[in-house]
Amino acid sequence: MAINVELLAEICEVAGAPGHEQRVREIVLREVTPLVDEVRIDNMGNITAIKKGKKDKKVMIGAHMDEIGFIVTHIDDKGFLRFHTLGGFDPKTLTAQRVIIHGKKDLVGVMGSKPIHVMSPEERNKPPKIKDFFIDTGMSKEEVEKYISVGDTITRERKLIEMGNCVNCKSIDNRVSVFILIEMLRELKEAPYDVYGVFTVQEEVGIRGANVATQEVKPNFGFGLDTTIAFDVPGAAGHEKITELGKGTAIKVMDSSTICDYRMVEYMKQTADKHKIEYQLEILTGGGTDTSGIQRFTPGGSIVGAVSIPTRHIHQVIEMADKDDIRKSIDLLRHCVQDLDQYDWDFK
Repeated sequence: MAINVELLAEICEVAGAPGHEQRVREIVLREVTPLVDEVRIDNMGNITAIKKGKKDKKVMIGAHMDEIGFIVTHIDDKGFLRFHTLGGFDPKTLTAQRVIIHGKKDLVGVMGSKPIHVMSPEERNKPPKIKDFFIDTGMSKEEVEKYISVGDTITRERKLIEMGNCVNCKSIDNRVSVFILIEMLRELKEAPYDVYGVFTVQEEVGIRGANVATQEVKPNFGFGLDTTIAFDVPGAAGHEKITELGKGTAIKVMDSSTICDYRMVEYMKQTADKHKIEYQLEILTGGGTDTSGIQRFTPGGSIVGAVSIPTRHIHQVIEMADKDDIRKSIDLLRHCVQDLDQYDWDFK
């Protein structure tokens, strides 16, 4: 079954820096409201879409809406903007990029830095730092200040394209998971337990939305939904790949913030085998996801696992995921939710 690339593109391309997920939230509400029994929005802006089950237990699925971005900290006398990062950036990925500043109206800017032609030999040999960059709008200070203020957010500019069997865009992390959760709720006809699909905020700055939402839901079971590293590129050793594109969805074993419940890992593997869904096992030694909040922020903890989507070039504007892997991620999540009451969850 194919995926809805048009909807995926809309979700990926829209702006939504941490704490400013309004535009993503509008799309999610439009899509999920007809699919579920109840929709809630909490004070932080998390959306919880509830589909009632047959038995008195809860399963929470978390997919974060925010993307890495920036916030304006200063406008200098010539109208150039200085900024602070919202989320993790490799400074070299900022070179020669367009951005969008979200002030009274959206304005395009470009990331500027000192030209190599006027660098000293010592400067040329040093890796760039975030503080070396500024944003140029092509406007004077007076023009800039008509529309932009300190505290306005900035996101990266890039459209989604299809390349081979892949999609490529900014914010595949983690809008592909927002898309997967929407599509899973669309396809989920019934479930044994109440399903809480939570579209979370501020994950990129510390899993803040998921921590809050979990305290409200108090789930018995949980699934994180997020991208993971596919380092299947030239120069990568076998043990460095984490996952590969086109080799199926990924079942998380652990990352730096979560050791998934061994029962859930085994359950997800058995479910994938039962339904003939191709999968990889993910051990990510750096980076965390909403999975940790779902696991730890309910009294007594939750039995958690995660569906991870292999993605190349993470935290760049050229993030890439395979359409078949996305489809298999939807299928695995749906079957895992549908079959939860068919597994023996006792400790062994």
